[in-house]
Amino acid sequence: MTTDSRPVDDEEKATTGPLAGVRVIDLTSVLMGPSATQALADLGADVIKVETPEGDATRRIGPASAEQMGPIFLGTNRNKRSIVLDLKQPEGRAAFLRLAKTADVVAYNVRPKAMERLKLTYEDVAAVNPRIIYVGMLGFSQRGRNAPLPAFDDLIQASMGLPAMLAISGNCEPRFVPLNIADRSVGLYAFGVIASALYAREKTGTGQRVDVPMFETMVPYILGDHLYGQKYVPAKGEYGYPRLLAQSRQPYPTKDGYIGCTMYTDEHWRRFLVLSGQGELADTDSRFANLTNRTASIDALYALVGRALREKTTAEWTALLTAADIPVSPVHTFDTLLSDAHLNDIGFFREEEVSSIGTIRETAVPSEWHGTPPRSYRPPPTLGEHSAEVLREVGYNEAEIDKLIHRSAARMSAAAPKK
Repeated sequence: MTTDSRPVDDEEKATTGPLAGVRVIDLTSVLMGPSATQALADLGADVIKVETPEGDATRRIGPASAEQMGPIFLGTNRNKRSIVLDLKQPEGRAAFLRLAKTADVVAYNVRPKAMERLKLTYEDVAAVNPRIIYVGMLGFSQRGRNAPLPAFDDLIQASMGLPAMLAISGNCEPRFVPLNIADRSVGLYAFGVIASALYAREKTGTGQRVDVPMFETMVPYILGDHLYGQKYVPAKGEYGYPRLLAQSRQPYPTKDGYIGCTMYTDEHWRRFLVLSGQGELADTDSRFANLTNRTASIDALYALVGRALREKTTAEWTALLTAADIPVSPVHTFDTLLSDAHLNDIGFFREEEVSSIGTIRETAVPSEWHGTPPRSYRPPPTLGEHSAEVLREVGYNEAEIDKLIHRSAARMSAAAPKK
């Protein structure tokens, strides 16, 4: 059931996981695209990362950037191979098209105009491979006025209204979530879109172009919860799901720390009121009568919970709430998350050796497959580590590879294995 990170040979590596046999040409960089293609690679797809001679910018972010293997890059590029091609050169473009001819998916996240300048549009790629799934992860739908605009996580957070929502809930100035939430969320959605497009091709026999725009993907994140009374026409209320916007919705201080807990059902609230010595409120205070009433008064009820939780320690409340079957969780820090007991039970964190930099921490593939588990692990690649290997696979001989490298249309890593 669980994934197995043991090293495997090349033959087995090509046959493990539910996406074994799928080849993805990964022309993405930074975070959104690489997170999508890593999810495909984790499930067995052969993901070939096509990089410029400068490499993915995330290679140079953070510690170890001198080796071009920074932590952000390491977190989104495992189980991939790296080939360096200068797509602005005719020889580099020709090599890319030869590679695309062998592929199932081409994924990119530059603006479509850049793909046009490279003469690598859907029509260009489909001309050599009509079955290709050609997926663009873009800032905005190409049918609207924002089509040509660039997009970054902060920009999309702003445009979807996330900072304004945080200002309401926190009674503070607008701010961004300290997480690349748009990049990672859209990458995860694109992973599902790509898998769906592959399924559609199995049914129809033909490939297609698919655009995955960040802005339009993220707007439902906000409006799914916060359109609320404005969902109806005419409106039946205001914007904003009160439970989520409540200023008292936060980790609760205890005598010695913080705790997370959620009372949601009638029984949760009844049990909590008894535990906190306020059991009579369950029958006498109409705010606790049902979910509708609780939602209307949720900020005040969360404040009531907060006052009660200050009376005992975190350990005491964890034991009491767990025994009452009320959802409860520690409030982890980055450091304590790495020692979470449940994650340790399942071996979620492990250490892996990367030849160019040493030992790194890895996380498990989160899905657990009972029939086709992905068992292989390939460390994140050095820049151009697999250039020669991949070029050989698509028919280039050694003299042709040497010529591409001599003309700087391709590049090999110093760490690349020799034939």
